Order: sequence, then C-alpha cells, then structure tokens
Amino acid sequence: MFIVSEFEEVVKVQPTHLEDDQVSRIVIHLNSMLANKVVMNVGLCLSLFDILEIGDSIIYPSEGAYFSKVRFRFIVFRPFVEEILIGKVKSSSSDGAVLTTGFFEDIFVPAANMQNPSRFDVKDKVWVWEYDNCGDTVELHMDIGETVRFRVVSEQFIDTHPGVDSGLLDTGEIATSKSKSPYSIVGTVREPGLGVIGWWTDL
Repeated sequence: MFIVSEFEEVVKVQPTHLEDDQVSRIVIHLNSMLANKVVMNVGLCLSLFDILEIGDSIIYPSEGAYFSKVRFRFIVFRPFVEEILIGKVKSSSSDGAVLTTGFFEDIFVPAANMQNPSRFDVKDKVWVWEYDNCGDTVELHMDIGETVRFRVVSEQFIDTHPGVDSGLLDTGEIATSKSKSPYSIVGTVREPGLGVIGWWTDL
C-alpha cells in the first residue's frame, strides 16, 4: 500500500531564512511542495521519509536567496494491483460504491464488482447482497460507514492541469467518465472474504 519513492529537486531558501537551520528549511519546503499531492505515475505523496543528499548551495548575482539541489525520498500511497485493502463506504449509487481509507477517497467499486447476486436499494441508497443461506435469502447491507475489505483491480492517472486534455494516462477502468481526480483506484468485493467485514463473522 505504501512505497518509498526517490525524487530530486532544487530547493530555494529565501533571504529571510538564511539564518535558519538548512535541513529544517528544506524539510518544510519539501513537505509543503509534495505532501497530500499526486505525482503523475507515482502516487499520492504523504510525507518526507528522508534526505539522501544536499548539494552545494548557490547564490546567483540577482538573487538574495540560495539554491540547493536535494535528493530525497517520500512516503507514497500507491497500492499494487491485486492488493487487498480495508476502507469504509463513503457513498453509494446505482453505479457502485465509493470507498475511503480516511486519507484517500478516490476508490470506486462498480456495480459489476459487487457480490453476486446484489441489488441497489434505491430507497436506502445502499447495496444489498442477497446471500443464499441453504435456500433462504439473507439480505446483507453495505451501509454508509461500514468497514469493507476489497481488492484493487486497476488504477489510473489523469493530468488535471489547466489546458491539458484530461485523458486516461494509464490503462484500466475509471470510476465515472466525469472523474477529475488525478489518481483513482477501481476495486472489487466480488470474491469470498471480501465486502463488509461483519458479513463474514455473521455467516
């Protein structure tokens, strides 16, 4: 679910911070630049892991600031395809369900990936698994806020910068055609052991 990715960046330290500890200023800058942001084809950056190297600082004639080339590593959220994760149901519609991990909310389980047979309850706006219990049908609800175990089946990155055609940059299904999220995941609960965790303790 989490990986450590290496980056290289030229960090600018303003004249007002010249007396500050260099490493502390660089840490603040890198976290401000990348934390909670998606890097294309890398994933959702969470927090600085460590600094590998700080190059020589350079002050240009027209600048009061100094510039340092920094090589560092960042903790990144990017589950691999087929990985099993835990999330909670954020919302549901006839198209499927949106799940959240608490810090990442662009996880979509389409209707075709629900337990079979399932139906969408329009009145309560929840998905219902019609489980066959020795000939008797037991309705198991996937209510909002329920903890769900799911498997990652695909991911996608979309360039959402202004002026860029937000086309699919990676193969795989997308949650909806109107999605503007730069990074999203498609999951499935259509397997034994997947879905609402409470289902499998009650059966």
